[in-house]
Amino acid sequence: MFTNKKIHMIGIGGVSMSGIADILLSYNCEITGYDVKESELTKKLASKGIKISYEINLKNIENADIVIYTAAIKDDNEELAYAKKLNKELYERSVFFGLMMKNYKNVLCISGTHGKSTTSGMVSSIFMEAKLNPTIQIGAILPLIGGNDHVGDKEYFIAEACEYVDSFLDFFPTAEIILNIDNDHLDYFGNLDNIIKSFNRYTKLLPDNGILVINADDENTLIATKDSKKKITYGIENSANYMAKNIDFDENGHARYDLYINNEMKINVSLGVSGIHNVYNSLAAIALSHQYILDLEIITKALSNYHGVGRRFELLGTFNNCPVYDDYAHHPSEIKTTYESVKKTKHKENWAIFQPHTYSRTKDHLNEFGEVLAKFDHVIIAEIYAAREENIYNVSGQDIVNLIRKNGNEKAIYIESFEKIEEYIKENVQENDLIITIGAGPVNEVAKALVK
Repeated sequence: MFTNKKIHMIGIGGVSMSGIADILLSYNCEITGYDVKESELTKKLASKGIKISYEINLKNIENADIVIYTAAIKDDNEELAYAKKLNKELYERSVFFGLMMKNYKNVLCISGTHGKSTTSGMVSSIFMEAKLNPTIQIGAILPLIGGNDHVGDKEYFIAEACEYVDSFLDFFPTAEIILNIDNDHLDYFGNLDNIIKSFNRYTKLLPDNGILVINADDENTLIATKDSKKKITYGIENSANYMAKNIDFDENGHARYDLYINNEMKINVSLGVSGIHNVYNSLAAIALSHQYILDLEIITKALSNYHGVGRRFELLGTFNNCPVYDDYAHHPSEIKTTYESVKKTKHKENWAIFQPHTYSRTKDHLNEFGEVLAKFDHVIIAEIYAAREENIYNVSGQDIVNLIRKNGNEKAIYIESFEKIEEYIKENVQENDLIITIGAGPVNEVAKALVK
């Protein structure tokens, strides 16, 4: 379908688009791309010979056999409008990504509101440890493969499957993980019931012999999969096929537990990442991987050597003997998980620097943000990262500060610019405190600057 084709990608710097571009190179495609600004991902693609423009270049549209664009690209984008005018073969990113999946025998899709990238990284690490050379496409940087994708064989394709705007309904999975289902992306779904319905449709994409792995402790997942006949379950609280028992944590918050499969103790698991949420993520990774890799020693070795993907409670370095972390959390449930990881890490006081992500999410979860962020010792709220939105919601970072204070934490302030946040931290943080930037936007620039 696309071998040897000339392909132009509008929004090529996106984490998924850049991975698709990399994989397309293995099909001997000639690729051009457009994005609004240069990034580490676009630099990497350019180093492989992909020609990327940071200004509109209609010549690229004229020369292309196929044009791919991201959902973030508006209809008034000149390149997209010109591609339509020329009647080019045109695909939205998720549709094209789904078509790519048809070239692989086993397509393993990892979905869920929280934990997709981490679990995808775990599964990828296991398959790499087993020398199966999978093709990989995930939404974060995995150090093991030096990026967010890996071009491997066509036997296995490991892919992160996002539910936003029903993207994952364009996919062709042969196996699925559903980690959890939570109230998110309400700007699109409207309510939790619609999210559950979307995941239910997602399960129906599986073939008759498909593999469905679900979290037995997540009520919404159980509702979404209630009419699925064949399920492999994992959990801690409720009875499941794959269970973690006798869980404890070391001084870094890294978990150790006994793995039970169908009520039989099999092996001890030691994780290289922190938090109870990663016990769940590891169980999901084990349950799926064990359907293809029978040797549990290989699976557990990969998990012990796995130290996370970029921006998931990632230790970036130190500032004045204070550990500096960064985390991608942008939903109240994710921030709660981040706080639990912080709590299990040795330090004096903690400093959370949070940048809200999108006005709609901030408005939808305002009270929850106020509650969960109040748990940190010190909180700095940055300006909201707009992403794809305009502020029609009349909401600001100061609103979150007001709610944090209302919840009993007077050490919460709003600071508009990253430069001023950096100055404030330098003036106030004490030795052996812990600093963490939180959010899906560029707030990690503060952490990087402090470490640098």
